[in-house]
Amino acid sequence: MAIHLITGDDESLILSAVTELVHRLVGTEDRTLMVDDFSSDDYELRAVVDAAQTMPFLTDKRVVVARDIGRFSADDVNPLVAYLNDPLPSTDLVMVGGGGRIAKSLADAAKKAGGTTTNTTPPTSKRDRSLWIEEQVAGAGMMLDSSALALIAGWMGEEPGRLGGVLETLQSTYGNNRKLSAADVEPFLGDSGSVPPWDLTDAIDRGDTTGALTMLARMISSRHPLQVMATLHSHYVRLLKLDGAEANTEQAVADVLGIKAGFPARKALDQYRRLSSGGVARAIDLLAQADLDLRGQRDLPEELVMEVLVARLSRLSPAGGAARGR
Repeated sequence: MAIHLITGDDESLILSAVTELVHRLVGTEDRTLMVDDFSSDDYELRAVVDAAQTMPFLTDKRVVVARDIGRFSADDVNPLVAYLNDPLPSTDLVMVGGGGRIAKSLADAAKKAGGTTTNTTPPTSKRDRSLWIEEQVAGAGMMLDSSALALIAGWMGEEPGRLGGVLETLQSTYGNNRKLSAADVEPFLGDSGSVPPWDLTDAIDRGDTTGALTMLARMISSRHPLQVMATLHSHYVRLLKLDGAEANTEQAVADVLGIKAGFPARKALDQYRRLSSGGVARAIDLLAQADLDLRGQRDLPEELVMEVLVARLSRLSPAGGAARGR
């Protein structure tokens, strides 16, 4: 049994921390049997407590994730506070901040139960922020020289959540066996006024249609739609390579994709599992039709073609619902 409370100011950093933690808690077990993930706008904490109090079936334990718990009032959290007074030994409970300030009674109950609190907010001072970036780079198993670190720090600014995406892309491109310079890194930081390509694909993978369309609008302000199409095509072709490969571990995925084992491999495996073979096939079909439309098969504005494509791709991801994996 373990209690985890994850907090922070940046949604993407929180999301990355939760993804890493759940991946570690699940290990090599079947996620669909083990994990209950509550993330919709209308789930109730009584449902979370019911899931946490349920004995595991065909697994050694259950992992229950309750997101955006900051939206619950002090009265709303009473059932969860009561559960934390006597938690089930076979349940790992992950409570995720967001939606507002976390009720003090809940934070206190988590601490009293021996829970671990992780604050994902990076330091604010320039020196400490630079050290934090170095720690993230080292944690990803990468090497960047001082010029590259300084360039990323300036580019990242007050949006630390952008760091994970650029490190993932750099690792996929260069691997971990060489020290990267500013010249190596700069082409992947995106054009001024635009957004990096992973901001779009991450939003699609989360099933965040509104966020994905916002990222698309910013991207096509400085990129041709066919360039954006190439980004999306590359993203889904990687997932297609996993179809039928029976790659069920991080290392197996890395071998299939020809990349280093680590966050990119875990991310690809998690997204393939969410979409499944049918979802990946549907994504490839949507990309093929949109590509034809951009090349003139149908007389439609390019922006409309891309908006429809991105909206349809984001809806393939099984995000939302009161709970997933039950």
